[in-house]
Amino acid sequence: MTTDQPIFQRINDLAHEEESLYKQAGDGDGLDAAAQRRLDEIQVELDQCYDVLHQRQARRSAGLDPDDAAARTPEVVEHYQQ
Repeated sequence: MTTDQPIFQRINDLAHEEESLYKQAGDGDGLDAAAQRRLDEIQVELDQCYDVLHQRQARRSAGLDPDDAAARTPEVVEHYQQ
């Protein structure tokens, strides 16, 4: 059975990149189109990572194999209702 560590590492990597882009945007010039697209991609990928973690936790709680959790498409995770 794998652990959640690789997912947490990916979340940390994405969060650092996101922070860097926000710092770049805060310099007064904002972000260019490519950087804004990347920021949007990061936010979607973070949502996917958190979704997989929630799936894994739910599968563990139900006595199922957490390794059967899978990333859902951006169209699915971006349309969740809060």
